[in-house]
Amino acid sequence: MSLIIKPNTGLLFMKVGLHAGESFEDILERKKQEYDDAGMIFWGYGGSTCHPTRHVQPFAKMMVEEHGDIYIVMEEIDSHHDPTVILAKEYSEDGVNWKPIPKGIEVRGSRYAVVLEELEEGDLDLDLSHYKVAAGPSTGRIASEYIGGRVDKACITMAAEQSSGVEPKIKKIHHHAKIKQPFAVFTR
Repeated sequence: MSLIIKPNTGLLFMKVGLHAGESFEDILERKKQEYDDAGMIFWGYGGSTCHPTRHVQPFAKMMVEEHGDIYIVMEEIDSHHDPTVILAKEYSEDGVNWKPIPKGIEVRGSRYAVVLEELEEGDLDLDLSHYKVAAGPSTGRIASEYIGGRVDKACITMAAEQSSGVEPKIKKIHHHAKIKQPFAVFTR
């Protein structure tokens, strides 16, 4: 997995776990099947820190144009979400024009989804103190100081210079995927 961590590589960092009444292991199995059936994965999420059109799409487009690829890296956590069985029926790249969710794809209890290629397993120690927030109102802030508490995701890039006096904040990454066009979508 270390091949994805190159200077200037764009990453979408996301904490993942139990969601919509499914264990992380069950979600992974369903998403592997989703990739086999549809050739892509819609990884659902919520919150405002990685809005599809304001944060993820512009960041991803810039990273792909400048560096070729962008990846999602996932830190598995012990999460507690209320069970929900609301399935999205439509998606939109712009929040205005809606299309049916592609056959074989299932998004549960999420307002947004990141569009991924195949999920891959690996073992990576990611030090968030070496990264900075690259999209949104906290752009430029050290990722290790931004991600925490209710902030569970961020668009990040490797910082040009390491800030002195910042404590390392190592995150264990066991799953990652390349993010593909259209990068992030709205779901309903």
